[in-house]
Amino acid sequence: MTAADSTEQGSTATPHLCVLRPEQDESFGFDLPTERKTHRGHVVRNVASGGAAQRSGLKDGDRILEVNNHYVDHLSSSEVAGKIQQSGQQLCLLVLDGPTYERALSQGEDLQSLAKTYKGGDFKPPRLCHITKNSDSGLGVHFAPLQGERGCFSVNVVAGGAAEKAGVLKGDHLVWIDGAVVSHLTHSALSKMMKKCGNHITIMVIDSKSEMIYRQKNIPILPAMAVPHNLPFRARKLHLSRGVEGYGFVLRLERTASGRTYHFLREMDRGGPAEEAGMTDGEILLEVNGESVEPLTHTEIVDRVRESGEKLSLTTISFPGLEFYTKLGLPPVIFCEDDATKTEEDRRVPAAAEEEEEVSVL
Repeated sequence: MTAADSTEQGSTATPHLCVLRPEQDESFGFDLPTERKTHRGHVVRNVASGGAAQRSGLKDGDRILEVNNHYVDHLSSSEVAGKIQQSGQQLCLLVLDGPTYERALSQGEDLQSLAKTYKGGDFKPPRLCHITKNSDSGLGVHFAPLQGERGCFSVNVVAGGAAEKAGVLKGDHLVWIDGAVVSHLTHSALSKMMKKCGNHITIMVIDSKSEMIYRQKNIPILPAMAVPHNLPFRARKLHLSRGVEGYGFVLRLERTASGRTYHFLREMDRGGPAEEAGMTDGEILLEVNGESVEPLTHTEIVDRVRESGEKLSLTTISFPGLEFYTKLGLPPVIFCEDDATKTEEDRRVPAAAEEEEEVSVL
């Protein structure tokens, strides 16, 4: 059977949606093998009994088609794992069971079209917009409760104002404000939040038609699905090639004024690989070759770098950027830029460390 024949006759493969909502200090509760040797597709393994994955309906052997509305079957396992790590507190997976996946491939079905058909409708992703107050119209946005719908708010914007310039459109529906899901808020509580927001606010909005489709399909609207607009900080992925004397930077584990420790990138060699890749003093290390450094010790991180060989990929963010995403309850890698030539003004300001813990020259 050809792909055209399959399309004409209609697919018998039906994906299912799994929404994982881990409880506090709980993982997603499944493994994603990094090597695809014996099976095609991204195979779910080791689903923990009673865990978030099992509660969502995810089963061992399922194949992942989408992560947070992003089609991933064509990506590498490490890239898919990265998207899962960027999800934050919830994860939305569109999957096929193993036998159905294999049958669909053998029949020449287009899996991406299959995923689109399942969701149906022409809907757009949400937008995550950072608004900075201006002197003329303030934030330039107001929220009105939708009659008869608790926790639902329509957006009104001042034409040419700060909100409109930040990507907010008249008639949008408000989903999320400074890390708080508005479905749990009264209009009074939302108004109080607006009064306390100061000169900046970050909101997630979506057009009303798209929101209706999300609701009909029981798809949660998550920040990881959003298109970023006007965000002041973004993580960056730097690509380094080893030089004669290494990569040309110092990795320091430092304690900040808050008492927390982070791995800072320091003392780039002039003209060295790190400086050439765009690294600047005071950035915080988030990932080594796509692997999060959060659970690793200083020694383990150094080992990962030295074992990388001639090429090294580092994901970094400025200290103010890390604070920005932490306050919003979002993972700092959520909107990572794979472009070392882009600059951030704040990267030129090193974070003040209270105490130096461990140092390694790399």
